[in-house]
Amino acid sequence: MAQRLFVAHGFDETSVEDIATAAGISRRTFFRYFSVKADVCFADSPTELVRLQQALSAADPHESYRLVIVRAVVAALRFPPGEREWAWQRAQLVLEVPVLQAHATRIYAQWRKAAAEFARGRRPDDDVFPVVVGHAVLAGTLAAHEYWITHPASGLDDALVRMLDLLLPPEPPAP
Repeated sequence: MAQRLFVAHGFDETSVEDIATAAGISRRTFFRYFSVKADVCFADSPTELVRLQQALSAADPHESYRLVIVRAVVAALRFPPGEREWAWQRAQLVLEVPVLQAHATRIYAQWRKAAAEFARGRRPDDDVFPVVVGHAVLAGTLAAHEYWITHPASGLDDALVRMLDLLLPPEPPAP
């Protein structure tokens, strides 16, 4: 509901009162669920992060780290078919609205950390590798979403695979 208002009228132009009225709730009820208006666009972020962390921690330690990362990111960001429009609009808003971009930095840091911790376990004596993997995952997810919103007929899963394949560093040498 709120997201449709943001798309139709603009994020800054849509008030909490507009959202509450459209949802048939009071402002007070809105603030029971969301601290600020921007939180509406990130309601699924904690669940997505948990899915990423679980997929990374469940990985076979002998499997290619790149395959694990790609599979985990795709699974974490996968949405049900009936929510494609919602996911596309969310990506568009987050990539285009400065307030949402700023709000997203906290989520981005959590994703970088999850990917870096996983990579550290794969190459514990290399301080650079985990940092690079964390940033590659973030860059890949952002690039995939940017590509997807400019090519709406494409699929996010495919864009994620392509971008991560281009950005993830080579497989570390076997110990």
